Amino acid sequence: MKALILVGGFGTRLRPLTLSLPKPLVDFANKPMILHQIEALQAVGVKEVILAINYQPEVMLGFMKEFETRLAIKIVCSQEFEPMGTAGPLALAREKLDDGSGKPFFVLNSDVISEYPLQKMIDFHKFHGGEASIMVTKVDEPSKYGVVVLDDNSGEVQRFVEKPKSFVGNKINAGIYLLNPEVLDRIEMRPTSIEKEVFPNIAKERKLFAMVLPGFWMDVGQPRDYVTGLRLYLESLQKRSPEKLAKGLNIVGNVMIDKSASIGEGCLIGPDVSVGQNCVIEDGVRLSRCTIMRGARVKRHACISGGIIGWHSTVGQWARVDNMTVLGEDVHLSDEVYSNGGVVLPHKEIKNSILKPEIVM
Repeated sequence: MKALILVGGFGTRLRPLTLSLPKPLVDFANKPMILHQIEALQAVGVKEVILAINYQPEVMLGFMKEFETRLAIKIVCSQEFEPMGTAGPLALAREKLDDGSGKPFFVLNSDVISEYPLQKMIDFHKFHGGEASIMVTKVDEPSKYGVVVLDDNSGEVQRFVEKPKSFVGNKINAGIYLLNPEVLDRIEMRPTSIEKEVFPNIAKERKLFAMVLPGFWMDVGQPRDYVTGLRLYLESLQKRSPEKLAKGLNIVGNVMIDKSASIGEGCLIGPDVSVGQNCVIEDGVRLSRCTIMRGARVKRHACISGGIIGWHSTVGQWARVDNMTVLGEDVHLSDEVYSNGGVVLPHKEIKNSILKPEIVM
């Protein structure tokens, strides 16, 4: 089997992190976002992954070489030279996706995090015998989204309703698809939306089916959703593989700590925290609802509650970080400084407190 991951775009919603790396390579739960998807695809027999990209393809491929070898999976790029929407990249990669075998292929959005029940999706696709399967997830406020209306018994998609004003359903597109090669014949070589132009036509012919995603789902393409997604991911990991989470007297709730990280005495870590490779957490630090990325240092008695600390950044002694603060790569927050929702671009030194949410350039 093959798969295409939509990784185009500049990741503007996740800046300043995406000023250093393309969004799919930004760490999530201590490994690149896209690696979560590639590992799930490899587990169900996918042998080749095509990355549909228009931004820094050489960085992406260079980074992926290690994982290509480790996972024994082929990873190639299909480069866009203009934005092609969510369907155009499939037309661009037609020759790579359709090898004449007639086998269906996966398509995934790169910033979606879930439990990836891909084998269940394969079984569902075989059972209904249609042309395309999409994963849907339930939401509490469907009026904010495009709703997928389907037959609850068969899963057949009946129609799509964009931001309905009255209740028509509570299921939305989760950004995970399994498509037969003939879907490619429906897509022109131009910027095209698979959600608005391709899927509605397949649904009219009664060949589109939707599977309700079991477990959690989150688009982690912006900081607040990233932190929420981390909480959901760690909750899921606690149920599926609790041995991967940290344990100890200084751990509260679900916490992931890389084995190479150093944790000082008298710390209190959790809930909903990931601490990355080669991080240094000094004595008396308090961490909750945050990600500390590879190579970062949090000095003595600092407190971080809700935020993302970028690669190789430093949070000073007795500093306080709150309210979805995001530090880019190599940012240094001085001792006793307070950041209330600050967003700090890479390679900056912050000597004064940030008293309200703002971007520091």
